Parts: sequence; C-alpha cells; structure tokens
Amino acid sequence: MRQRLIVPSTAAAAFLLLAVPASAADATPGAPGVGDSYYPDSGNGGYDVSHYDLRLKYQPKTDRLEGTATLLATPTQALSRFNLDFTLDVSEVLVNGKKAAHKQSGAHELEITPAGPLEKGKPVSVVVRYSGVPSAVKVNGYSAWKRTPDGGVIAQEPESAAWWFPSNDHPTDKATYDISVSVPDDVQAISNGVLASQTSKLGWTRYNWRSTKPQASYLTTLAVGKFDITTDTTASGLPVVNAYSKDLGDNLSSAKASIERTAEITDWESTVFGPYPFTAVGGYVPNVTSSYALETQTRPFYSPSSFANGANQSVVVHELAHQWFGDSVSVKDWRDIWVNEGFATYAQWLWSEKEGEGTAQELAEYIYNSVPAENDFWKVKPGDPGADRQFDRAVYNRGAVALQALRNTVGDKAFFSILKQWPAEKRYGNASVQDFVKFAEKATGKQLAPLFDTWLFQPSKPATLPAPAADGKAAKAKKSVTSGLIPPKSWKQIQDAERAHRH
Repeated sequence: MRQRLIVPSTAAAAFLLLAVPASAADATPGAPGVGDSYYPDSGNGGYDVSHYDLRLKYQPKTDRLEGTATLLATPTQALSRFNLDFTLDVSEVLVNGKKAAHKQSGAHELEITPAGPLEKGKPVSVVVRYSGVPSAVKVNGYSAWKRTPDGGVIAQEPESAAWWFPSNDHPTDKATYDISVSVPDDVQAISNGVLASQTSKLGWTRYNWRSTKPQASYLTTLAVGKFDITTDTTASGLPVVNAYSKDLGDNLSSAKASIERTAEITDWESTVFGPYPFTAVGGYVPNVTSSYALETQTRPFYSPSSFANGANQSVVVHELAHQWFGDSVSVKDWRDIWVNEGFATYAQWLWSEKEGEGTAQELAEYIYNSVPAENDFWKVKPGDPGADRQFDRAVYNRGAVALQALRNTVGDKAFFSILKQWPAEKRYGNASVQDFVKFAEKATGKQLAPLFDTWLFQPSKPATLPAPAADGKAAKAKKSVTSGLIPPKSWKQIQDAERAHRH
C-alpha cells in the first residue's frame, strides 16, 4: 500500500518549531575548562555559580568526609551537560530537584547531564551528595588535602576545592559561601568568614561559617583539629578569629607573637590600600609540615615553619595584603599572578619602611645591585613567568621592584593614590597585568607601558632602576637591608611544594 507524504502547512510547521524550546534546540555541553593559559582544564564553561552551601561531616580518625553541596548557578549558554571540578565519590546529583545522570572523567571532572536542557540565563540549583577520604585522592600524583595528627586541612593554590567540594574551580567564578561542618566534640572546625553559629549534639559539634562577599574557590579553606582560638576586633570593628594547633611546640609563641598583630596590621593596611573589603579577618596555623603561607580569604593559612626562626610579622603583612590584591581583586588568568604577588610583597616593603627597618627604595636597590645580570632571576618574566616558574621568587621580588620603579617614576602622591584606587575600582572582580598597566596610565596621564614591559616582560636585567621622583623617599642602599625578603632556601621549599601538583 502506497503511503501519502503529508507536508504540513507553513503555519503548522511554525507551530511545531515553537513547541520545541529554544534551549533544547541550541543546548550544547559546557566546556570542561575555562581555557586558562597555564591550567586549561581548571574551572568549567557554560555557567556562573553565585552561592555554595556546604553541609559536611568529618571524622578525623578515619579522614572520612561526607557532604551535601548545593550550588546556585546561572547558565551562560543553553546547556545539555555541564562539568564540576570534583574528585570524591558521588552518590547522587539533583538539578532543579530532579535526578541527573553523572560520571567522573579526566583528572577531576564530574560530568552532569540534567533531565532536560538548561536555559541560558535561567537560575538553577544543583545538589551533589558525596563522601570519601580526601587525602587518599590523588590528581597527577598529588593530594591538596593534608592530614594532621588530630584532623585535616585544605589550603592550596591554584587548585584545592576538588578535594572537598564540587565547584567551578577557577578565580574567575567567585561566589558566596555557607560552610557547615560537623566534627567530634574534642576538635574544632575553622573556615572562612564569620562564625554564624555553633551547636553541639550527641558528641558532635556543628560549626556554621558564612562568607557573604565574593570568594574564589581556591581561597576557600577548612581545618579540623584541636586549636587554641583567640578573638579580637579591629579599630573599625571587624571580628578577628585566630587559631593555633595545640601541638605546635616551640613555634607556638612566635606564631602568636606574629598573628596576634593581625588587627593592627589590617588597620594599617587599610590606611594604605583603602577600606578592608570583607566582613572578618584572622589567621590559623595547623600542625602541618608544609613551608608556605596562603591568602585564604579572611583567614590566611600559615605553616608552622613560617615562625621557626621567631616572630614573623612580615608574612602576616603579605597574606593580609592579599585580601585586597589577590582575594578582592583576583587574577583573570593564572599568568597574571603578578597582580597578586608583586603587590603583597611590596606591602612587606612598606611595612619595613614604616617600622624603620629599611625603606622600599633600599630594598629595591639591594635586589637590583646584589643579583648579577647573568643570574636566572632576571630571566623570569613576572608578567608571564610560565606555569613552571609561577611562584618563582623573581615574581615576588622583581615584581615588587617593578612597583618601586613605578613609584619612582610617578611620585609618591600618584603612586599611593593608585594603591587605593585600583582595589576600589576592581573590588570583588578579576584583573590582568595589562588591566593594571592601562589603569596606571589613565590615573597618572603618563605613558607607562614601556616601564612595565622592561620590568615585567623582558627576560633580562633592566639597565637602570629609576631614581625617586621629587616627592619620593630617596635612600642610600644598604646591603644589610633584607627585611621583607625571603631567603633562597625558603623559596626553594615553597617552589618544591607548589610544583608537586602542577599540571
């Protein structure tokens, strides 16, 4: 029997097209990375997260973490599938309350396929239930989660979230956080922001931490252990929470002599960089063997070794300066690391200047005069050092000399105005090295691109260090001036620790 071909009328065809949602026709998978120059598979494409709600339970004796993460996000394209960065075992995923298919792939990708396509611009909720032993999970042979004698801690750069919560793990997608952690009564849980509440029941205590300002995923931290906790307030009334592992031994007193000055240092930095950008401040020192500190937002992480030689206010100055430069104003791309580290190092130099232990000009001249032109130090380009040299001491120290060169060129009045205007204009956002160059040129009316090219992008020692401007502080260099500098041995330890998990 012959069948007759029925061709719908134009109106009927139009109706059929309208019956299929545009998002279904246009939906495509989100990218498994944001395309970062150094770490192309970090983060994910296709959506922006606005808030993370993490409800966790952690048992220190077994290092087992159980959690339910709720993400509020908005698709930036019509999505048929999207990825989160995550490594633990996932038992269930819900998207807008409906079960979604999921599988893990690559080094740290959780692929989620919702029941139906997600429309561009329409907010969604994602619930992920999971569990695992974070320290047992390796990505390229490395675990960012560190065990301690009485618990665990997560504080690492450029990636750390994937070991304890599913996220869009790149600084360009910031969000607010509610982090609720239940732990046995004999330990405490330290995280970012303000401790909103604390309740105990049946041998377990739940700590509810809240961060209400945008925060990058790698700046989100958690430490569980036995801590001595101190509280304070800054002159402006900000709550200060500091925590010290009870088994730090000889380093405990020097750590407290440094970190207990957090309120004072925050108040001073506010006069230099403008109003503090967050609602809390502090720091913590867990009993770990690492050799670095990290600017985890509102509550910097410090290794005990930072205080092995006595009090070290300089490292506290550095990590607190990051709250403006690195946390509030974060990198657009990890090659832009100078906008974090150059400024935080220069803050150490300004503290040295304030304390009468050597001016920033003396420190800049010391570095310029003491490091020979043939040294590899001058081959590193702070403005784009490469993934393998991202945390090289040249990024920090040569990067700080670049700021002194800027100060000498434009004068103190213009320079210190820039130090306040930049974090104010870019607050809670992201910026590149080139963004700062353009900003400085606009603020001063001077052509500064050649200066920055010389100090940040040429793999050679600049011919001269500009002399201080008429309103700047001139000072004779002293080879004995080293306050605010980190010795090469410590830098090697930091680089080795950081390189251990680079992609």
